[in-house]
Parts: sequence; C-alpha cells; structure tokens
Amino acid sequence: MDLELNGTRVLVTAGAAGIGRAIVEAFAAEGAKVFTCDVDAAGLATLPAGVGHRRTDVADRAEVAALFDAALAGLGGLDVLVNNAGIAGPTGRLDEINPEDWDRCLSVCLTSQFNCARLAIPHLRKSANPSIVNLSSAAGKFGFALRAPYAAAKWGVIGLTKSLAIELGADGIRVNAILPGLVAGDRQRRVLEAKAQQRGVGFAEMERLAFSFTSIKEYVTPQQLADQILFLASPRGRTISGQAISVDGDTRMLS
Repeated sequence: MDLELNGTRVLVTAGAAGIGRAIVEAFAAEGAKVFTCDVDAAGLATLPAGVGHRRTDVADRAEVAALFDAALAGLGGLDVLVNNAGIAGPTGRLDEINPEDWDRCLSVCLTSQFNCARLAIPHLRKSANPSIVNLSSAAGKFGFALRAPYAAAKWGVIGLTKSLAIELGADGIRVNAILPGLVAGDRQRRVLEAKAQQRGVGFAEMERLAFSFTSIKEYVTPQQLADQILFLASPRGRTISGQAISVDGDTRMLS
C-alpha cells in the first residue's frame, strides 16, 4: 500500500530508541523527510543517514524553541508532528511520591506536547496534509494504581488531543492520540519490575497479572504503533480526527 508520504515533513520527539525510533524509521522508509530529538545524544548519533536530529529536553521551552528552529530549517516546513516523548515516572503510593518526580513526569509526558504543538500549529496551517499524533497510553483511560503521575499525564493527553481537534478542525489539521498497551521493550520491563518489587511478587507473576486483563496475550510491538501512526498521518487518514485509538490487545484494566 502506497501511503503517499514521500516528501512529507515530519518531526518526531524522542526518536532515538523504542517506539520513537520505530516511528522515525517507518516514516523514513516511506520517503518522508524526518527530524527528531531526544535527551540521548548517543542514540541520536546511530539514526539512519538523512534523519535530522538535535539533543533536546522537550520539557524545556527554550530547548524546544531551538529544536523547532533547527527542524524547520532542515525540513523546509512541517506536515506532521508526532508527540512521542514520555517517561515512566515514579512507582509508588501517591503520599510516598516525591513532588519533584510528579512534576517531572507531567512536564515530559503532557506539558511537552503543549510546548511542541503551540510552535507547530502555525506551520501546520500551511500544509496540504497536516496532522498531529500524540502518544497517550492505556493508562489514559484506566486507573493505574501506584502509577498516578503517569496516568494523570496520559489522561491529560487525551483531553489535549480532543480539544485541539476541535480547535484546529477549521484549519484542516487532524489531531489524534494513540493509546499503547503493554509494549515490548526495556521500558515496559522496568515498569513491571518496579511494580513487582512494590507488591512483593516476582516479575513473572506481575507479567501474568498484567496480561490477565487483555484479550490478546502478547506484547504490542513498536512497529505496530508506527504503522498506525503512519496511516493517520497519510492522506488515507484525512477524515480521522479527535480519536483516542487503542493499540493494546483489548486491555480491560490495568493492574
């Protein structure tokens, strides 16, 4: 299937590894012009040739402004913004969480999307195929014990997405959110390990419990998420907006 993304100008946050890297590589494989950022400078250095990049903390507005200057100079405009950056945040009961950890989690997982979208919108208005895709989580629609900062941020992403979709519809700019479930990779393993330790059980038991609430008993892959995002950003997704799209094996709750 030709998604008609050749030459599309794309900015992806946190593209050095994991889900972000899969998104970057998928767009590049379709012939898109891609720019990305990350706090991991070493990871950025290993990206495919032709992918522009800049080390950036997306929670820092001055760094985001510099990122957009570099990205727009390299891309010559903007058609797609993928707000992928996020961190797991602390694991623990709310009254035990360090307030600084709460602030950092919301800054990276939610406020960074505001930081990027506000600068992207004037340029997206000039595009013939403009869209924003925000990464939320299954934690954006379920309660998530011992992960309140992360869940609060991811619920906020959905509110931001739906509000922006209404605001920007008249400009033809689509805005959608992706809600991954259990995603294969080191970050998911660390989350399950932290919850297992907090609950005093082994990793295998924590993993079994997590999958007991899904219909499909397997991890979502970063490539599956990238495939969904490419479709939304393509002309084939031109009437899809304001949606919170789950890619989670039919998760019914979070443990």
